[in-house]
Amino acid sequence: MEKQSYNVIGVMSGTSLDGVDLAHISLVKYNEQWSYTIHRATTVAYTPEWVERLKSGINFKLAALRKLNEDYTVLLAGIINTFINKYNITVIDAVCSHGHTILHQPQNGFTLQIGNLPTIADMVKQTFVCNFRVQDVVMGGQGAPLVPIGDRLLFTEYDFCLNLGGFSNISFEENGKRIAYDICPVNTVLNYYANSLGYAYDDGGAIAATGQVLPELLSALNAIDYYAMPYPKSLGFEFVKAIVLPVMEQHNSSIKNKLCTFITHCAMQIARAIVSKNSKGSLLITGGGAYNTFLIAKIKALLPNTKVTVPDDDTVQYKEALLFGLLGVLKLRNEVNVLCSYTGAKTNHSSGVVLYPKASPSF
Repeated sequence: MEKQSYNVIGVMSGTSLDGVDLAHISLVKYNEQWSYTIHRATTVAYTPEWVERLKSGINFKLAALRKLNEDYTVLLAGIINTFINKYNITVIDAVCSHGHTILHQPQNGFTLQIGNLPTIADMVKQTFVCNFRVQDVVMGGQGAPLVPIGDRLLFTEYDFCLNLGGFSNISFEENGKRIAYDICPVNTVLNYYANSLGYAYDDGGAIAATGQVLPELLSALNAIDYYAMPYPKSLGFEFVKAIVLPVMEQHNSSIKNKLCTFITHCAMQIARAIVSKNSKGSLLITGGGAYNTFLIAKIKALLPNTKVTVPDDDTVQYKEALLFGLLGVLKLRNEVNVLCSYTGAKTNHSSGVVLYPKASPSF
Protein backbone atom coordinates (compact mmCIF):
# COMPACT_ATOMS: atom_id res chain seq x y z
CA MET A 1 0.00 0.00 0.00
CA GLU A 2 1.37 3.43 -0.95
CA LYS A 3 2.57 5.62 1.88
CA GLN A 4 -0.09 8.16 2.91
CA SER A 5 1.70 10.14 5.64
CA TYR A 6 4.84 12.24 5.22
CA ASN A 7 7.12 14.16 7.52
CA VAL A 8 9.01 16.83 5.54
CA ILE A 9 10.80 20.13 5.82
CA GLY A 10 9.70 22.82 3.37
CA VAL A 11 12.25 25.51 2.52
CA MET A 12 11.60 28.77 0.68
CA SER A 13 13.59 31.90 -0.12
CA GLY A 14 11.62 34.64 -1.85
CA THR A 15 12.55 37.60 -3.99
CA SER A 16 11.77 40.01 -1.12
CA LEU A 17 15.03 38.78 0.47
CA ASP A 18 13.53 38.54 3.97
CA GLY A 19 15.50 35.33 4.55
CA VAL A 20 15.03 31.57 4.40
CA ASP A 21 11.67 30.20 5.56
CA LEU A 22 11.75 26.70 7.02
CA ALA A 23 8.74 24.66 8.14
CA HIS A 24 8.56 21.17 9.66
CA ILE A 25 5.34 19.75 8.27
CA SER A 26 3.23 16.62 8.38
CA LEU A 27 1.18 15.91 5.25
CA VAL A 28 -1.49 13.21 5.31
CA LYS A 29 -3.71 11.91 2.53
CA TYR A 30 -6.99 10.36 3.73
CA ASN A 31 -10.01 9.57 1.56
CA GLU A 32 -8.36 11.38 -1.38
CA GLN A 33 -8.05 14.58 0.68
CA TRP A 34 -4.73 16.09 1.80
CA SER A 35 -4.34 17.78 5.19
CA TYR A 36 -1.36 19.39 6.88
CA THR A 37 0.11 20.33 10.24
CA ILE A 38 2.89 22.87 10.67
CA HIS A 39 4.77 21.66 13.74
CA ARG A 40 7.38 24.39 13.91
CA ALA A 41 8.63 27.07 11.57
CA THR A 42 11.11 29.91 11.48
CA THR A 43 12.71 32.48 9.22
CA VAL A 44 16.49 32.85 9.16
CA ALA A 45 17.37 36.36 8.03
CA TYR A 46 20.15 36.98 5.54
CA THR A 47 23.14 39.02 6.61
CA PRO A 48 23.51 42.39 4.86
CA GLU A 49 26.38 40.90 2.86
CA TRP A 50 24.21 38.06 1.58
CA VAL A 51 21.35 40.43 0.75
CA GLU A 52 23.75 42.42 -1.41
CA ARG A 53 25.14 39.32 -3.14
CA LEU A 54 21.65 38.01 -3.91
CA LYS A 55 20.54 41.40 -5.19
CA SER A 56 23.63 41.67 -7.40
CA GLY A 57 23.43 38.13 -8.78
CA ILE A 58 21.28 39.24 -11.69
CA ASN A 59 24.34 41.06 -13.09
CA PHE A 60 26.91 38.31 -12.52
CA LYS A 61 28.84 36.61 -15.31
CA LEU A 62 28.87 32.82 -15.52
CA ALA A 63 31.91 32.20 -13.30
CA ALA A 64 30.59 34.51 -10.58
CA LEU A 65 27.17 32.86 -10.79
CA ARG A 66 28.75 29.44 -10.29
CA LYS A 67 30.64 30.68 -7.25
CA LEU A 68 27.46 32.29 -5.87
CA ASN A 69 25.59 29.01 -6.36
CA GLU A 70 28.29 27.03 -4.59
CA ASP A 71 28.51 29.44 -1.66
CA TYR A 72 24.75 29.70 -1.31
CA THR A 73 24.38 25.92 -1.33
CA VAL A 74 26.77 25.73 1.62
CA LEU A 75 24.88 28.53 3.39
CA LEU A 76 21.50 26.90 2.81
CA ALA A 77 22.69 23.47 3.94
CA GLY A 78 23.97 25.02 7.15
CA ILE A 79 20.67 26.78 7.78
CA ILE A 80 18.72 23.54 7.21
CA ASN A 81 21.04 21.49 9.45
CA THR A 82 20.77 24.06 12.24
CA PHE A 83 16.96 23.91 12.01
CA ILE A 84 16.93 20.10 12.13
CA ASN A 85 19.30 19.99 15.08
CA LYS A 86 17.64 22.81 17.02
CA TYR A 87 14.26 21.08 16.97
CA ASN A 88 15.69 17.54 17.16
CA ILE A 89 13.77 16.41 14.09
CA THR A 90 14.69 12.75 13.71
CA VAL A 91 12.20 11.37 11.19
CA ILE A 92 12.36 13.16 7.83
CA ASP A 93 11.05 11.78 4.54
CA ALA A 94 12.55 14.64 2.56
CA VAL A 95 13.73 18.22 2.58
CA CYS A 96 11.78 20.04 -0.15
CA SER A 97 13.47 23.27 -1.17
CA HIS A 98 12.71 26.00 -3.68
CA GLY A 99 16.17 27.54 -3.56
CA HIS A 100 16.59 31.23 -4.37
CA THR A 101 15.72 32.67 -7.77
CA ILE A 102 18.53 34.73 -9.33
CA LEU A 103 17.43 34.71 -12.98
CA HIS A 104 13.95 34.05 -14.36
CA GLN A 105 13.60 34.41 -18.14
CA PRO A 106 10.99 31.89 -19.29
CA GLN A 107 10.63 33.77 -22.57
CA ASN A 108 14.24 32.73 -23.23
CA GLY A 109 13.74 29.21 -21.91
CA PHE A 110 15.82 29.88 -18.83
CA THR A 111 15.42 30.06 -15.05
CA LEU A 112 18.00 29.73 -12.27
CA GLN A 113 17.37 28.89 -8.63
CA ILE A 114 20.59 28.63 -6.63
CA GLY A 115 21.03 26.30 -3.67
CA ASN A 116 19.95 23.23 -5.61
CA LEU A 117 23.34 21.72 -6.39
CA PRO A 118 23.45 17.92 -6.03
CA THR A 119 25.97 18.19 -3.19
CA ILE A 120 23.32 19.60 -0.85
CA ALA A 121 21.80 16.14 -0.27
CA ASP A 122 25.12 14.99 1.20
CA MET A 123 25.47 18.17 3.21
CA VAL A 124 22.11 17.71 4.94
CA LYS A 125 22.23 13.88 4.86
CA GLN A 126 18.58 13.75 3.75
CA THR A 127 16.58 13.00 0.62
CA PHE A 128 16.38 16.40 -1.06
CA VAL A 129 13.71 17.48 -3.57
CA CYS A 130 14.47 20.69 -5.45
CA ASN A 131 14.77 22.48 -8.82
CA PHE A 132 11.01 22.60 -9.31
CA ARG A 133 10.95 25.33 -11.99
CA VAL A 134 13.46 24.16 -14.59
CA GLN A 135 11.47 21.30 -16.11
CA ASP A 136 8.40 23.48 -16.59
CA VAL A 137 10.38 26.12 -18.48
CA VAL A 138 11.95 23.42 -20.68
CA MET A 139 8.41 22.25 -21.46
CA GLY A 140 7.44 25.73 -22.64
CA GLY A 141 5.93 26.93 -19.38
CA GLN A 142 6.51 30.02 -17.28
CA GLY A 143 8.03 27.99 -14.45
CA ALA A 144 5.84 30.05 -12.14
CA PRO A 145 3.79 30.26 -10.11
CA LEU A 146 4.15 26.70 -8.79
CA VAL A 147 2.24 26.64 -5.50
CA PRO A 148 -1.34 26.69 -6.94
CA ILE A 149 -1.53 22.88 -6.92
CA GLY A 150 -1.28 23.25 -3.15
CA ASP A 151 -4.03 25.88 -3.15
CA ARG A 152 -6.25 23.37 -4.92
CA LEU A 153 -5.39 20.47 -2.61
CA LEU A 154 -5.13 22.23 0.79
CA PHE A 155 -7.20 25.44 0.61
CA THR A 156 -10.30 24.39 -1.29
CA GLU A 157 -12.64 26.52 0.84
CA TYR A 158 -11.39 29.76 -0.74
CA ASP A 159 -12.33 31.07 -4.17
CA PHE A 160 -9.05 32.95 -4.51
CA CYS A 161 -5.63 32.42 -2.93
CA LEU A 162 -3.39 35.49 -3.00
CA ASN A 163 0.26 35.52 -1.95
CA LEU A 164 1.89 38.86 -1.23
CA GLY A 165 5.66 38.41 -1.34
CA GLY A 166 8.30 39.92 -3.57
CA PHE A 167 5.53 39.66 -6.18
CA SER A 168 1.82 39.08 -5.80
CA ASN A 169 0.39 35.93 -7.32
CA ILE A 170 -3.13 34.59 -7.38
CA SER A 171 -4.78 31.24 -8.05
CA PHE A 172 -8.40 30.20 -8.58
CA GLU A 173 -10.57 27.63 -10.35
CA GLU A 174 -11.98 28.49 -13.78
CA ASN A 175 -14.02 26.03 -15.85
CA GLY A 176 -12.59 23.10 -13.93
CA LYS A 177 -8.98 24.24 -14.34
CA ARG A 178 -6.66 25.82 -11.82
CA ILE A 179 -5.54 29.21 -13.09
CA ALA A 180 -2.67 31.17 -11.55
CA TYR A 181 -0.31 33.96 -12.49
CA ASP A 182 1.82 36.77 -11.09
CA ILE A 183 -0.17 39.98 -10.78
CA CYS A 184 2.43 42.63 -9.95
CA PRO A 185 5.57 43.33 -7.94
CA VAL A 186 5.00 44.08 -4.26
CA ASN A 187 7.81 43.83 -1.71
CA THR A 188 10.59 43.89 -4.31
CA VAL A 189 9.67 47.52 -4.93
CA LEU A 190 8.42 48.50 -1.47
CA ASN A 191 11.55 47.15 0.22
CA TYR A 192 13.78 48.87 -2.35
CA TYR A 193 12.45 52.26 -1.30
CA ALA A 194 12.30 51.40 2.40
CA ASN A 195 15.98 50.37 2.14
CA SER A 196 16.82 53.80 0.73
CA LEU A 197 15.51 55.29 3.98
CA GLY A 198 17.57 52.90 6.08
CA TYR A 199 14.77 50.43 6.89
CA ALA A 200 14.62 46.73 6.00
CA TYR A 201 10.96 47.23 5.10
CA ASP A 202 8.06 49.61 5.68
CA ASP A 203 6.51 48.06 8.79
CA GLY A 204 2.76 47.80 8.29
CA GLY A 205 2.97 50.34 5.49
CA ALA A 206 3.35 53.07 8.11
CA ILE A 207 5.61 55.25 5.95
CA ALA A 208 3.41 54.80 2.88
CA ALA A 209 0.34 55.76 4.92
CA THR A 210 1.83 59.23 5.54
CA GLY A 211 2.29 59.84 1.81
CA GLN A 212 -0.01 60.97 -0.97
CA VAL A 213 -0.89 59.29 -4.25
CA LEU A 214 0.87 60.76 -7.27
CA PRO A 215 -1.77 60.58 -10.06
CA GLU A 216 0.68 60.73 -12.97
CA LEU A 217 2.90 58.01 -11.50
CA LEU A 218 -0.12 55.86 -10.71
CA SER A 219 -1.35 56.16 -14.29
CA ALA A 220 2.09 55.33 -15.67
CA LEU A 221 2.36 52.22 -13.49
CA ASN A 222 -1.10 51.00 -14.41
CA ALA A 223 -0.28 51.47 -18.10
CA ILE A 224 2.65 49.00 -18.03
CA ASP A 225 2.12 46.48 -20.84
CA TYR A 226 2.39 43.39 -18.60
CA TYR A 227 -0.99 44.09 -16.99
CA ALA A 228 -2.82 43.84 -20.30
CA MET A 229 -1.18 40.53 -21.22
CA PRO A 230 -3.27 37.35 -20.90
CA TYR A 231 -2.20 34.63 -18.49
CA PRO A 232 -0.24 32.41 -18.10
CA LYS A 233 2.41 34.95 -17.22
CA SER A 234 5.04 35.42 -14.53
CA LEU A 235 7.46 38.03 -13.25
CA GLY A 236 11.08 38.16 -12.14
CA PHE A 237 13.33 40.83 -10.71
CA GLU A 238 14.46 41.58 -14.27
CA PHE A 239 10.99 43.12 -14.81
CA VAL A 240 11.34 45.34 -11.74
CA LYS A 241 14.79 46.52 -12.76
CA ALA A 242 14.04 47.10 -16.43
CA ILE A 243 10.44 48.35 -16.30
CA VAL A 244 9.08 49.31 -12.89
CA LEU A 245 11.96 51.18 -11.24
CA PRO A 246 12.59 53.37 -14.32
CA VAL A 247 8.91 54.39 -14.26
CA MET A 248 9.15 55.17 -10.53
CA GLU A 249 12.34 57.18 -10.98
CA GLN A 250 10.88 59.33 -13.76
CA HIS A 251 8.76 61.05 -11.11
CA ASN A 252 10.41 63.39 -8.63
CA SER A 253 8.75 63.15 -5.24
CA SER A 254 9.34 61.97 -1.71
CA ILE A 255 9.83 58.29 -0.88
CA LYS A 256 6.67 58.28 1.22
CA ASN A 257 4.65 59.50 -1.78
CA LYS A 258 6.21 56.86 -4.03
CA LEU A 259 5.46 54.14 -1.47
CA CYS A 260 1.87 55.34 -1.11
CA THR A 261 1.42 55.42 -4.87
CA PHE A 262 2.93 52.00 -5.43
CA ILE A 263 0.78 50.39 -2.74
CA THR A 264 -2.27 51.96 -4.36
CA HIS A 265 -1.11 50.55 -7.69
CA CYS A 266 -0.72 47.06 -6.18
CA ALA A 267 -4.17 47.18 -4.61
CA MET A 268 -5.74 48.29 -7.89
CA GLN A 269 -4.10 45.52 -9.91
CA ILE A 270 -5.04 42.87 -7.32
CA ALA A 271 -8.64 44.09 -7.13
CA ARG A 272 -8.83 44.16 -10.92
CA ALA A 273 -7.78 40.52 -11.10
CA ILE A 274 -10.48 39.47 -8.64
CA VAL A 275 -13.31 41.69 -9.86
CA SER A 276 -12.81 40.37 -13.38
CA LYS A 277 -13.78 36.89 -12.11
CA ASN A 278 -16.13 37.10 -9.16
CA SER A 279 -15.85 39.87 -6.63
CA LYS A 280 -18.38 38.19 -4.30
CA GLY A 281 -16.06 35.27 -3.55
CA SER A 282 -13.73 34.58 -0.63
CA LEU A 283 -10.06 35.59 -0.69
CA LEU A 284 -7.21 34.10 1.35
CA ILE A 285 -4.18 36.39 1.72
CA THR A 286 -0.79 35.08 2.83
CA GLY A 287 2.87 36.10 2.53
CA GLY A 288 4.82 38.87 4.20
CA GLY A 289 2.68 41.53 2.53
CA ALA A 290 -0.30 40.32 4.56
CA TYR A 291 1.24 42.27 7.47
CA ASN A 292 1.19 45.49 5.46
CA THR A 293 -2.02 46.79 7.02
CA PHE A 294 -2.06 49.81 4.72
CA LEU A 295 -2.01 47.58 1.64
CA ILE A 296 -4.61 45.19 3.06
CA ALA A 297 -6.93 48.11 3.89
CA LYS A 298 -6.58 49.39 0.30
CA ILE A 299 -7.40 45.93 -1.09
CA LYS A 300 -10.45 45.57 1.15
CA ALA A 301 -11.70 49.02 0.19
CA LEU A 302 -11.57 48.08 -3.49
CA LEU A 303 -13.28 44.71 -2.86
CA PRO A 304 -16.26 45.53 -0.63
CA ASN A 305 -18.17 42.39 -1.69
CA THR A 306 -15.29 39.97 -1.19
CA LYS A 307 -14.72 38.13 2.09
CA VAL A 308 -11.02 38.70 2.83
CA THR A 309 -9.24 36.34 5.24
CA VAL A 310 -5.76 36.72 6.68
CA PRO A 311 -5.17 33.38 8.48
CA ASP A 312 -2.97 32.38 11.44
CA ASP A 313 0.64 33.55 11.54
CA ASP A 314 2.16 30.19 10.57
CA THR A 315 0.01 29.98 7.45
CA VAL A 316 0.62 33.64 6.57
CA GLN A 317 4.37 33.40 6.90
CA TYR A 318 5.08 29.83 5.87
CA LYS A 319 2.43 28.90 3.30
CA GLU A 320 4.99 28.83 0.48
CA ALA A 321 7.36 26.64 2.49
CA LEU A 322 4.37 24.40 3.26
CA LEU A 323 3.37 24.17 -0.38
CA PHE A 324 6.87 23.41 -1.60
CA GLY A 325 6.82 20.63 0.97
CA LEU A 326 3.68 19.35 -0.73
CA LEU A 327 5.23 19.70 -4.20
CA GLY A 328 8.14 17.62 -2.97
CA VAL A 329 5.85 14.90 -1.61
CA LEU A 330 3.93 14.76 -4.88
CA LYS A 331 7.24 14.41 -6.71
CA LEU A 332 8.25 11.53 -4.41
CA ARG A 333 4.91 9.88 -5.28
CA ASN A 334 5.53 10.59 -8.99
CA GLU A 335 2.24 12.49 -9.09
CA VAL A 336 1.44 15.67 -11.00
CA ASN A 337 2.56 18.74 -9.06
CA VAL A 338 2.45 21.36 -11.84
CA LEU A 339 -0.59 22.07 -14.00
CA CYS A 340 -0.20 23.41 -17.53
CA SER A 341 -3.37 25.49 -17.04
CA TYR A 342 -1.40 28.04 -15.05
CA THR A 343 2.19 27.73 -16.29
CA GLY A 344 1.47 27.27 -19.98
CA ALA A 345 3.64 24.14 -20.26
CA LYS A 346 2.84 21.54 -22.91
CA THR A 347 1.25 19.21 -20.38
CA ASN A 348 0.72 18.58 -16.67
CA HIS A 349 3.80 17.05 -15.12
CA SER A 350 5.67 16.01 -11.98
CA SER A 351 8.43 18.57 -11.67
CA GLY A 352 11.54 18.68 -9.54
CA VAL A 353 14.66 16.62 -8.96
CA VAL A 354 15.09 14.07 -6.16
CA LEU A 355 18.61 13.93 -4.76
CA TYR A 356 19.77 11.20 -2.42
CA PRO A 357 22.73 11.42 -0.02
CA LYS A 358 25.54 8.99 -0.61
CA ALA A 359 25.37 5.98 1.68
CA SER A 360 27.67 6.26 4.67
CA PRO A 361 30.41 3.63 4.64
CA SER A 362 29.98 0.79 7.11
CA PHE A 363 32.90 -0.46 9.14
